Amino acid sequence: MKPADLRVMTVDQLDDEVLKLRKERFNLRFQRATGQLENTARVRQVRRDIARIKTVAAQKRAGQSDAGPATKPKRAARSKAKE
Repeated sequence: MKPADLRVMTVDQLDDEVLKLRKERFNLRFQRATGQLENTARVRQVRRDIARIKTVAAQKRAGQSDAGPATKPKRAARSKAKE
């Protein structure tokens, strides 16, 4: 799921999507335990999609409309003058 698609959704829609993916993750865990899981990469995809959705939802709740990459504040330059 792409972040651009997620940013268009409302917080309620994002919460519903997280719930759906958690159910899928639960079912994938059972399939893996019983040896019926064919696409093992799907477990990782679902886990990362959940994290991605939760991040976008938290940003929306905080009021950040355009959630770009986080940037660190720059440190003030130290003066190298020795006395």
